[in-house]
Amino acid sequence: QVQLVESGGGLVQPGGSLRLSCAASGIIFRFYPMGWYRQAPGKQRELVASITSGGMTNYVDSVKGRFTISRDNAKNTMYLQLNSLKPEDTAVYYCNTHPSQPTYWGQGTQVTVSS
Repeated sequence: QVQLVESGGGLVQPGGSLRLSCAASGIIFRFYPMGWYRQAPGKQRELVASITSGGMTNYVDSVKGRFTISRDNAKNTMYLQLNSLKPEDTAVYYCNTHPSQPTYWGQGTQVTVSS
C-alpha cells in the first residue's frame, strides 16, 4: 500500500521560511517523478513544483525563485523549501507522484502565512 506522509507545515510570518518533507513508502520511490501540490481555501488543487527521477525540476511561475524542490532517493523522501513566504502561499500542501495518482493523496500539511 502506497503511503505519502507530509510534514513540516506551520504558521509563519510573511517573509519567513519553512521546509516541508514527504516520506514515501510502498513504491520504488527513485523511479517516480514527484510533485508538490497545494490547495488554498476555495480554490482547486494546483501543482507548484515537480522533480523527475533524475532530479530535473520545474516550478509554477508564482513560486519561482522562492521555493526549491529536492529529493533524497536513499531516504525515500522529497522536500520543499519555502522561502520569502507570502500570505497567498497559505494552503494545504500535498505530495504525490507527477502526474498524480488519485489513491496516493495523504492528509497534507497546513502552511499559514500571516502576521
